[in-house]
Amino acid sequence: MPPRIALIAHDMKKDDMVALAIEYAPFLRGCTLMATGTTGARLIDEVGLDVERKLSGPWGGDLQIGAELVCGRIDAVIFLRDPMTPQPHEPDINALVRSCDVHNIACATNLASAHLVLTQLAACALSLQ
Repeated sequence: MPPRIALIAHDMKKDDMVALAIEYAPFLRGCTLMATGTTGARLIDEVGLDVERKLSGPWGGDLQIGAELVCGRIDAVIFLRDPMTPQPHEPDINALVRSCDVHNIACATNLASAHLVLTQLAACALSLQ
């Protein structure tokens, strides 16, 4: 089964997410991808990835992804957070990150950890071929 990855980025981190997705596009094309609203739209439009879009984060998208995670339908979360900008849906964000901890799901919250997670997932996928 291909890795199932959730991709989320706060507004100030969306450009970083697109650049990250371009870098890992060959791998990500073989994954099952899910993303919150605008992030998903940009990944579809700018990178050409097949992404299941959920609502925007402030409209419940983070909670939708959290529900998928607790049901065992997500293997890793890449959540590029903006720690310098207050988020109106901070409780939803905290719930999603906490769910990753509770269910032992890798959760990268910055570019450094995102590179580590995606590189490792890609290496594992390659070794299974």
